[in-house]
Amino acid sequence: MAILRVNPTRMELSRLKKRLAVAVRGHKLMKDKRDEMMRRFIILVRENAALRQKVEKELTAALSEFALARGVMSPEMMEQALMYPARKAEIDVERRNIMSVHVPKFTIGEESLKEAVLSYGLVQTSPQLDGAIAGLAKLLPDLIRLAEIEKTCDLLANEIEKTRRRVNALEHVMIPQLKETIKFITMKLDENERANLTRLMKVKEMIAERNV
Repeated sequence: MAILRVNPTRMELSRLKKRLAVAVRGHKLMKDKRDEMMRRFIILVRENAALRQKVEKELTAALSEFALARGVMSPEMMEQALMYPARKAEIDVERRNIMSVHVPKFTIGEESLKEAVLSYGLVQTSPQLDGAIAGLAKLLPDLIRLAEIEKTCDLLANEIEKTRRRVNALEHVMIPQLKETIKFITMKLDENERANLTRLMKVKEMIAERNV
């Protein structure tokens, strides 16, 4: 492990020891942050998998009814029936904080949670179209929640990867480098101290010889 290019002085040694203490503390905090983000990420991934399975099943059923409706209705009647929305969709977008990661929070307005009101007559439309519209309207909250979870997972995954790289850099590069540099300076200072002590002893011997 290469050491840092610094002057081997006591002042530099003290400064590096402080840096090492900060790096060790930062490493622990970032590891704790990474582990907590991983825990929350796994919970969200499990919820995402269950919700996606449910959404895909209900969406397939709604689209199947829509396909049946297209088979028995003329394109003109289908277009006319779907020209006006069954209800208004209002979604409030906010942010929430998960371990310093800003993730979206989608809230559906009360108007959007009301039962869908058919905006067409029932005489020239197919019952399958009614079922398809009702199914899609019922599915809206789950679709919004699924979008929220998937975006949150994406943002958390990016932050986990960044934190993991920082933890590895501290653990395998910065902290060992600081330790090696501290060890080198300590050895150098001890060596200088021994050399100084040897010189002092030589000087003392020379003074003693002159006084004889």
